[in-house]
Amino acid sequence: MNNTKKKSVFLDPIFMLIVLLLSVLGAIIGMQLITTLGITANTSIIGALFAMLIARVPITYLQKFRDINNQNLLQTAISAATFGAGNTLFIPIGIPFVLGMPELVTPMLIGAAIGLFIDGTLMYLLFGSKAFPASGAWPPGIATAEAIKAGDQGGKKAGLLGLGVLGGIAGSVAGIPMSAFGVAFIGNIVALTMFGIGLLLSSYSEALFSTDISAQYVPHGIMVGAGLVAFFQFIYILTKKDNKQTILSNEADEEYQRATSRKNKTVGLSLVFGYIAYIIGAILLAALGGILTDMSIWMIILFVTFAAFAALITEVIVGVAAMHSGWFPAFAVSLITLVIGIIIGFPVPALALLVGYTAATGPAFADLGYDFKTGYILRRKEPLEGELLGRQIQFMISLIGFGIAILMVALFHNGYFAQDLVPPVDYVFAATIEAGADKDVAIAIALWAIPGAILQLIGGPKRQMGILFATGLLLVNPMAGWAVLAGIIIRFTVIKIRGEEAQNTMYTVAAGFIAGDALYSFFNSMFKAK
Repeated sequence: MNNTKKKSVFLDPIFMLIVLLLSVLGAIIGMQLITTLGITANTSIIGALFAMLIARVPITYLQKFRDINNQNLLQTAISAATFGAGNTLFIPIGIPFVLGMPELVTPMLIGAAIGLFIDGTLMYLLFGSKAFPASGAWPPGIATAEAIKAGDQGGKKAGLLGLGVLGGIAGSVAGIPMSAFGVAFIGNIVALTMFGIGLLLSSYSEALFSTDISAQYVPHGIMVGAGLVAFFQFIYILTKKDNKQTILSNEADEEYQRATSRKNKTVGLSLVFGYIAYIIGAILLAALGGILTDMSIWMIILFVTFAAFAALITEVIVGVAAMHSGWFPAFAVSLITLVIGIIIGFPVPALALLVGYTAATGPAFADLGYDFKTGYILRRKEPLEGELLGRQIQFMISLIGFGIAILMVALFHNGYFAQDLVPPVDYVFAATIEAGADKDVAIAIALWAIPGAILQLIGGPKRQMGILFATGLLLVNPMAGWAVLAGIIIRFTVIKIRGEEAQNTMYTVAAGFIAGDALYSFFNSMFKAK
């Protein structure tokens, strides 16, 4: 698709109507699932399948949806609306409601909406940088791209993907988290090994150590240490000069340049913009929430600067975990921010707004990264100019999805609250605020931050060992741990026997596993929610 045709989608009323309808559907799905089941389904593949289906309707106009770029835009729209409405907006506004502070719901919605737009904008500005390269794993993005390509090309690729999808569905029915199994064939082996070990340790800590490590704030401390080091590694990557000395081939060098097309200086300015934007958002949130009179001037300054920094570092942690593993600990990282806020001594209303604000950052950042990865793969044959324009149009479509999500949550949240339908995680946040924290918690977090920082330093920014280990510790899912480690063993064995040429086949089948798991999870979740 040439650049003129790409831009013309915004002038096509039928295309934009379908984008709006899919965004509305995505927002409804996001709100329904987050309040009834506490999860948000991956709707990217659903959007892609919808586009494939309407392209096969025997109407000449609808044939344009056979274009894989158009399919990419539709899946971007529904995905942005789903995660925007569910994770980024509904979780934050449910916190003051559960705490019995309905007067803070509207200010929180405005603050979360600000966080949502900053979140998406920063992913657009950072994707394709050395810190978040387009060549990163971004597993759900690969799964969606492979599904779209298989539908377009057919043949052997479609067959392999189809087998993977069937395997993903069958495994999911049997209770195996096939997305975790599939990710093991795609991501960095060292990072995913740490992720799998973390998952198993969190699940069997009581049997192994006769204690619940989560109750001792071990995972939280490790994530704090690893997160701080990861953030400074992130800054280091953006400030150091490119020492790439060896160019294997013109093609390899071109791919490297394509995957890291964002200049470091531009990315650095983007981070400064992000932090200032988060500060402005925090000030507005504090003013609208009426908490300025509850704190001294120094406490207000501390609240604003801490909220902005927590939002930014949450974004980095969630983005790194999502890029490497396809999973992200957004809830857990927000909980860490809340615990630190309690230790600092912020009043209860400020804590409610603080955790809501940080919870609003990260999910849309990671999800848009997946969508950009899908687009990057689908546009691989285009020149860099075409890739960048395609990404820009994806970003603009995602803003439409975000806008619809905000509108839908604003219109319908009272109906959910009237039925006591609130994201389950909000009760955890509320209980943590009400319980408070003592100095022992602060000491535990500080002590366990040390090994977390060391592990992150050892692994470096490419492997992200500390972040992925802490992510596993914060997610209690033993089956996922076994699935990841089993997948890594199989991957290692197959490559040892068949050689590196087997990697592409495993790649396609793994994408099928992830897609099958996403499809099963989506329809199963919708059935349960109904």
